[in-house]
Amino acid sequence: MSNIECFMPSMSGDDISMTVESFSCSDAFSGVTILSGVSLRSTETLRSLAEAVSEKFILIYTKDYPLEMGMFALDRILSIAEDTKADMLYADHYKLVCDAEGVQHRKKHPLIECQNGALRDDFDFGSVLVFRSSSFRKAVRAMDADYEYAALYDLRLRMKNIVHINEYLYTEIETDTRKSGEKQFDYVDPRNREVQIEMEKVCTAHLKRIGAWLAPDFKDPDPADFDSGMFPVTATVVIPVYNRVKTIMDAVTSALGQKTDFPYNVIVVDNHSTDGTSELLSAMAFEDPRLRHVIPGRNDLGIGGCWNMAVHNELCGEYAVQLDSDDVYSGPDTLQKIVDAFREQKCAMVVGTYQMTDFRMNPIPPGIIDHREWTADNGRNNALRINGLGAPRAFWTPLLRTINLPNTSYGEDYALGLRISRDYRIGRIYDVLYCCRRWEGNSDAALDIDRINANNMYKDRIRTWELEARIRKNKR
Repeated sequence: MSNIECFMPSMSGDDISMTVESFSCSDAFSGVTILSGVSLRSTETLRSLAEAVSEKFILIYTKDYPLEMGMFALDRILSIAEDTKADMLYADHYKLVCDAEGVQHRKKHPLIECQNGALRDDFDFGSVLVFRSSSFRKAVRAMDADYEYAALYDLRLRMKNIVHINEYLYTEIETDTRKSGEKQFDYVDPRNREVQIEMEKVCTAHLKRIGAWLAPDFKDPDPADFDSGMFPVTATVVIPVYNRVKTIMDAVTSALGQKTDFPYNVIVVDNHSTDGTSELLSAMAFEDPRLRHVIPGRNDLGIGGCWNMAVHNELCGEYAVQLDSDDVYSGPDTLQKIVDAFREQKCAMVVGTYQMTDFRMNPIPPGIIDHREWTADNGRNNALRINGLGAPRAFWTPLLRTINLPNTSYGEDYALGLRISRDYRIGRIYDVLYCCRRWEGNSDAALDIDRINANNMYKDRIRTWELEARIRKNKR
């Protein structure tokens, strides 16, 4: 069997408890090299590895703590590598997690398939990465930029045949025990700005290599292109809701409290709430005719479907503006700023800036999320790398009525933003317009690994479809 060479980091310079015996493998294994005080995220390190590796395959362990390989796991990886002619392989694994009493439990950690559209720089490959050395060396030698943080991302985007082994082949220690709702905003933490800039450069170069990069040429939203007709108001705040009796009054009050020089209304699509939300909304609508309380006549709608119902309602305005049922606008001028941005920036969609808060509206980390990675020239390309476009989001209704949102309750707004950005300019507002309240009732507060994987798989599928569409667009 072909040999494999293993490299692993030790930022502290200490030995790592991984030995030949821990691999339980045949003579395929040729040893471990500890990389002391270096970062695998740097191009310089990868170049050193490319020149140092002498075996047919190279295993890189990316974590700085003990690893336990499964029995004959390396033999299994190498067998699959030969059968599939893979350039890169990754595998499902176990995580050792401590409970409140300090007792360790081994939990399964399945991963998902790496699609062509899996362009997120935080895609979870696990901590054990195996490469065909010839593919590794070729990719590293092709790198024409020096990165401090983005080298591994650059490397994996250059791999042609990436194979996911859906078998549990090793065990690593879980060090990040935060809930899903606490992790999901890491990629937009302003403290990671330098990292994001490098990641964008890598993704942009990749899109250009495969013919999916779009130049900054945009259509102007022209009413003559659509059967838009007349709108009863200029703007409509759209709030889909299901069982949010604890927060919906705050959201609606925030929407109705806007000060504008144009008429607007609020459409709340109540997806058959059962906790008192419906009764509360009915009472509020009775008091203020600007509030329209809509209960769908069907029972198969997700958040996207609720949005479609609001947008196609005859009472919807020329601009449809998002507000989640957990959240509030940061002030009474939010709606005015959004409509002004549509008019001034000649765009089909506007994205604002939001402040992370707790339930009582106290600011919490990572603070203000402004998505500064969105630039006028490259925002729509970089959108394929990041996992969201920001909030609040607002749309030009005539276009939205022709595209519609996917009838899902996750990723529907992201899919719409990608589709709009393929042809139209997305306007940006960098003032804080929105307070995103995090609390235990958020639908994404504490997701299990299966739900996280399903969500990520769907967004990667959205990106794959969009990637294919952009490649076709460039060929016309």
